[in-house]
Order: sequence, then structure tokens, then C-alpha cells
Amino acid sequence: MTTTHPSMGDIGSITPHTARATAHPNIALVKYWGKRNADLVLPATGSLSLTLDIYPTDTVVNPDPSLTSDIFTLNGEPAPGTPTHRVSAFLDLVRKRSAEQNSGQQNSELAHTYARVNSINSVPTGAGLASSASGFAALATAASKAYGLPGDPRSLSRLARRGSGSATRSILGNLVIWHPGDGDDDHADLTSYAESVPGPDLTMVICVVSGAQKAVSSRVAMADTIRTSPFFDGWVSSTQRDLVDMQQALAEGDYTRVGEITESNALRMHAAINGNRPPVRYLAPTSVAIFDAIAQLRNDGLEVYGTADAGPNVVALCQSKDLDATHAALHERFPDLELIPARAGAGARLTPIAETSPDEQTNGNGEDPAQTPDESNRQE
Repeated sequence: MTTTHPSMGDIGSITPHTARATAHPNIALVKYWGKRNADLVLPATGSLSLTLDIYPTDTVVNPDPSLTSDIFTLNGEPAPGTPTHRVSAFLDLVRKRSAEQNSGQQNSELAHTYARVNSINSVPTGAGLASSASGFAALATAASKAYGLPGDPRSLSRLARRGSGSATRSILGNLVIWHPGDGDDDHADLTSYAESVPGPDLTMVICVVSGAQKAVSSRVAMADTIRTSPFFDGWVSSTQRDLVDMQQALAEGDYTRVGEITESNALRMHAAINGNRPPVRYLAPTSVAIFDAIAQLRNDGLEVYGTADAGPNVVALCQSKDLDATHAALHERFPDLELIPARAGAGARLTPIAETSPDEQTNGNGEDPAQTPDESNRQE
């Protein structure tokens, strides 16, 4: 008997291999832009981000022996060709690893079984808010459980990286560094993973300039930056320095330095992208106006800094104590924009197959179940 989920649609018959996971997007303070190995998704530099508590992606992976291909349903509708191809290619990697790990064991045929994947993605897809990060982090977590792969954070972040680079950071909560790895071979694959880092209590206000699909995807623009932008080498060398400085600033609790690095690193990334041929300009006039307003707020005594991923939306970085004031000040200046306050969020975690709301996916102490000893949420 098949099961119809209230918001996901037909997820097939529930079996012991059916798995569900939730993950959240992240916003990078030190950006990821450029791969040195596209096949293994090894970044040109390391990066560092804040996982948010908004816009969760909720994904069910259900291996089904009756299927002749993977089926991907996004937000209750059959997904178009490109997203389905990416999900199926990712599951091919999961099945390959499952076959290597479980060869000759009971249920080894699972490694050759296609799956139904049903996902609810509340991130505005393709608008520069890391929709692929939460999407592939949730997929990696659920697929690892479904196909019997390790579920520790390092293994999950290495796997999620193969779907989307920024997804490696959404495996963990709060402040997260993505190590670039050593070299370009299998050793680099093993050493390129995400790890939590200590730091002050940071918050953000997302300024939604546009929720529309980007005209040029991050993947295409990133490849063009490497190939055509004369500023790419400078971006790489300066970002390597920024990452070292950011880790030190976070460890020392130096919020001012954290903010300065965050804003300058973002603008340098966009400058490198602007140097593409043909040029790509993700920031809209309203985006620039928000950066100007943020600078003015600093001059007026409210210590806010701006950043933006590959899209028109601008993110205001502030301290927790200033979140309400930052939201109010930006609303006064941009009353027609959707402004979304966000705090540090949890990492990716398994959730019950029965429908629950994102707010119910923490334990009674408000902690992330994936980071507590709760056996029902642990992947062995």
C-alpha cells in the first residue's frame, strides 16, 4: 500500500529503509566560489558559514524495487529534468558506495534499487539563498540512512559536498567551516569536509529583493569566473587570508572584525563574478541600495554588516542583541521588501516519517536531536 504524505504527495510504501531528513540553508561569511576539481567538488578555497533556523528542506528517500528509475517530486509536483538528473546522479553515488560497503551482506540488493525522493523546499529556489545547500544536505542525510551508509557528520558532509558544495556546511549547525582538502585526488576527497567552529552569537536579516529563479545558475557562473574572470586568482588568494583571519576573529569574539571580513569578502566575490565574460551581475540596484543603507546604519551607531550569496538578496549580519533593531531599521528604509530575521540553526537530522512541523524537530530542551544521544535520531 502506498502512502500519501499531506504535503509531499505519494511517497510509496513505507519500509524499514524509508528515511526522512530535514536540513536548513546557510549563509557564508567567507564565500565559496570556484572549484579546483569539479568531479569531486573540491573548492578552490575553504569557506565558513552560519547555518540558519529558517527555510528548512524536508526530504523522504524511499528505495523501491519496483522502480526502473528514480522519481523526484519537489513541493508536491514532479520535478523537471535538470533537478531530477542531479538527484539521480547523486543517488547513483550513494548506491555505488552502498554496494562497495555492503557487498555480500544481507540486503546487498538495496544498493541497486532506485528510489522515490519527495522533497519540500521552502527556500526560494535559485535566488541566492543556498536552496541547494539545504536540499542536498537533507538528501544526503536521508539517503545515507536509507542505503545503509555512515551517518556521522564528517561522512555526511563529504557526501553532501558531491551534490552541492555549500551543502557540506548545512550538515552542521551554527558556525561551520568547510575544509578545502589536500591535493586533487582521493586524499583530497577524504580531507574536504565540514566542521563546527566556535564563535559569538550571530544573527541575520534576509532582505528578499527577488525570489525568482536566477538567469545564470551559480554552477554556470562559477565555471565562467574560473575560465574568464581576470580577478579569480586575486579572489582565491584574498579568500585564503580571509578564512584565517575570520577563524581568529570568531575565536576572539571580535564581532567588528567578523563583520568587516564578511562584507569585504562578499563584495570581492561579486567583483570577480562581474569580471566574467560575458559579465554576470547578480546584485540588483535595490541590492546596492541595501548595502548603502547598511553602511549608513553603521555610521549611525548600529553595527550591521552586509553580505550576499550568488543572487540579488542581501543579508544583514548583526549581533543577537541588535536583531530587532536591525530588522526595524531596514523595514523603515525598505517597507516593500520581505525582511526575514534569522538566528543560528541546527544541522541536518533524521526526522520521523510521520509529518511534523520544523518547530517540532527539536527536543524538549530546544536542542538539535542529531547532536544529542537520542538513539531514535542517530545514524550508526
